[in-house]
Amino acid sequence: MSIHPTAIVAPGAVIDPTAEIGPYVVIGPKVRIGPGTTVGASTVIDGDTTIGARNHIFHLASVGAAPQDLKYAGEPTRLVIGDENLIREFTTLHIGTEGGGGVTTIGSKNLFMANSHVAHDCVVGDGCVLANSVALGGHVQIGDFVILGGLSAVHQFTRIGKHAFISGGSMVAMDVPPYCTAQGDRAELAGLNTVGLTRHGFTEEQISHVKDAYRILFRSKLGLNEALDRLRAEHGSHPEIEVLLSFISQSKRGITR
Repeated sequence: MSIHPTAIVAPGAVIDPTAEIGPYVVIGPKVRIGPGTTVGASTVIDGDTTIGARNHIFHLASVGAAPQDLKYAGEPTRLVIGDENLIREFTTLHIGTEGGGGVTTIGSKNLFMANSHVAHDCVVGDGCVLANSVALGGHVQIGDFVILGGLSAVHQFTRIGKHAFISGGSMVAMDVPPYCTAQGDRAELAGLNTVGLTRHGFTEEQISHVKDAYRILFRSKLGLNEALDRLRAEHGSHPEIEVLLSFISQSKRGITR
């Protein structure tokens, strides 16, 4: 085990023998760090935090701190991080709250750029990119392979669907459907993330189905329920469209149009 002599590791912390802990790192008593994970200088990891394998946490990150929620009263809650994430300088990842289910969940192979923030009770999928200074409010849900451009922010309780792209500086206040691009303050849809879909192996036929779905939902001037009925009738048998229909049907904040 490689732990720098200036690091402070509380009794009770569990660190895999293959992990590397840099200088002046502070690790709390309920922290568990998996194999091959490296922690950069002056990082603080606290709370009931579980970190998986081969993560790279850069210097001066704050992982597992108490949530920025005035209702939080010290109740036991957790932060769970998957594998192979890159967590850059000054990133802040918080534990959950009792009222939000008690767990903040981070998937695998995500990139959190400098100054990015994930608040309490968020769920971040796999393969996402949060660019510099992205801020997620509490209870936000981010699907797999979502990209959030620099300085964008997401309102609490908002969901962003798989393969969506949020342009830099956007303020997202309503759910963004899978596959879509959103931009502006307050963010509005600006088309489809076809580049991202191609990169992740969607076929031309699948992308064509998604384009048809977008036209029906957002360009046909139909009411949302009527558009959903038409989409189910014409494309509902395709798995990529089932994802879209499920996301929209479960929206509580409303859909970005």
